[in-house]
Amino acid sequence: MMRKYRRRLLVAGFILLGAGFILGFKNEATPKASKPNVVIILADQWNAQSLGYAGNADVKTPNLDKLAARSVVFKNAVSVMPVCSPARASLLTGQYPLTHGVFYNDRPLRNEALTLAEIYKEAGYATGYIGKWHVNGQENSEKQFSGRNRPVPKSRRQGFDYWKAREVTHDYNNSFYFDENDVKHDWPGYDVFPQTDSAISFINKNKTKPFVLVLSWGPPHDPYATAPEEYRKLYTPENLKLRPNVPDSLKAKAKKDLAGYYAHCTALDKSAGDLLEALKKAGIENNTILVFTSDHGDMLYSQGKVRKQKPWDESLLVPLIVHYPAKLGREKRALTIPFSNIDILPTLLGLSDLKIPSTVQGKNYAAILTGKQKVTGEEVALIQLPVPFHENNFLNGGKEYRAIRTNKYTYAKDLNGPWLLYDNAADPYQLKNLIGASEYANIRGKLEKVMAEKLAEAKDEFLTADAYMSQWKYRYDGKDSLRLH
Repeated sequence: MMRKYRRRLLVAGFILLGAGFILGFKNEATPKASKPNVVIILADQWNAQSLGYAGNADVKTPNLDKLAARSVVFKNAVSVMPVCSPARASLLTGQYPLTHGVFYNDRPLRNEALTLAEIYKEAGYATGYIGKWHVNGQENSEKQFSGRNRPVPKSRRQGFDYWKAREVTHDYNNSFYFDENDVKHDWPGYDVFPQTDSAISFINKNKTKPFVLVLSWGPPHDPYATAPEEYRKLYTPENLKLRPNVPDSLKAKAKKDLAGYYAHCTALDKSAGDLLEALKKAGIENNTILVFTSDHGDMLYSQGKVRKQKPWDESLLVPLIVHYPAKLGREKRALTIPFSNIDILPTLLGLSDLKIPSTVQGKNYAAILTGKQKVTGEEVALIQLPVPFHENNFLNGGKEYRAIRTNKYTYAKDLNGPWLLYDNAADPYQLKNLIGASEYANIRGKLEKVMAEKLAEAKDEFLTADAYMSQWKYRYDGKDSLRLH
């Protein structure tokens, strides 16, 4: 009797299993305990306010808006040093620029650094990098930017094996890359599209094993007018709304550049949608930690300023979406904590249940993302600008500064003392500098103390630019070292 019962159970089990295949049941319905994949989409110079989900009614980003509606979204994601090479090196290492040494563009991230790819590779992950690299640079004796068109040697790829990258270019329609064997290839057309296709190919080839992939796009970094025509046609400059901190004298120029910038954003959004669809088709969306972010923002004439390296929100704040259904669910959650790009690596490791190396200076916010830990309201991000360079050099008004960003305030100091104080809740466009306001004296005092603690934590003595350039044996490019004070 017992044998007959067992046989019936076995037959019933096979029938149910067969029904599952017929009805198309997927393993994604029940999350596995396997290692999560990691995909980082990294844009260049995409500021936090230029997305539909951020409340911008002009820019068209439907795919990222849909992603944000089912992910964790950070409203105060901060670039630790809002310029390309330093921010990228910080993302890879979880360290401050003055720790890893890339505080000046086109300087190499040293091989001693322990990076994202090396850590995940040690844990059994396949590793891939596609697009803009910009942490290898040139040697001191070489001509400025000379390293941008050369292949990055295997020993300098910081643990990434699959390799379709170039140090840096901003000619998105005549772009090339080097492969794993340093062979040069052209990206056909607008490089974002074939780069994303390459990322999809990598995903499909590695979907049965854990992998970490960085897809690094060049746009929406200027030049602004070079997105494909079909995307440029979507925007008429005269119809665009500017932020109220753009001076009247610059509004015509700002609208023209903004139209091109938004065209890039929409083209990138199309590629983000393609990649998201590929993860779904591969059956691995549920167990993939997907991060969308940027290295820094773009002023786009707010405060009368352009591009980056500035302590104002348009330069400082970046988009940040974290999508990981297996652990974070599929409901939107908005977090206002100031989350630095040095926090990305430790948080990814926390979500992946991997040990965080002692070299990492960023904070692991995995428990906050999963809801196991509450926000304290005391979270603070430190911003460093040890050396102003290139377009932001001393001759053009650049200067050394340090800043902190809380979920409410921005406080910045230069070498002469307190410089900027904004109540971002009351003044979201940072129109009124409160540094000398008597009613904010207590707030300023508290922020000064917090900054001192953050500087000590980062082992940052806040010295002159010359001191750091000398310490790291760097030389200035062009006229970066000319001072006006």
